[in-house]
Amino acid sequence: QVQLVESAGGLVQAGGSLRLSCAASGRPFSSYTMGWFRQAPGKEREFAAAISWSGGRTNYADSVKGRFTISRDNVKKMLYLQMNSLKPEDTALYYCAADAQGRMTMRKYDYEYWGQGTQVTVSS
Repeated sequence: QVQLVESAGGLVQAGGSLRLSCAASGRPFSSYTMGWFRQAPGKEREFAAAISWSGGRTNYADSVKGRFTISRDNVKKMLYLQMNSLKPEDTALYYCAADAQGRMTMRKYDYEYWGQGTQVTVSS
């Protein structure tokens, strides 16, 4: 089993940047696909980005492509999401998640482990 803890999010103005971190503990982190999801009030939790166990492959939702960058450090057992050119519609609770099967999937149901979520608010 793996435990995931996101860093504090924050409040940022539109056009600004923010980096989220997720610390992992427990079973080998380096073999898991890792992802970031987000959930806005009244909406379903949606995929944002995923990264393969080696970091060699990444995948992004169209809504964040070109603005967000997912990365990982397997030695430190850390996952990151660099968010640039933020928009008010990026406001959501952001979750990191782990898929022990390493599938590089965008489906939330394929991720077995979840952090508690961290709030990101983008003001206009």
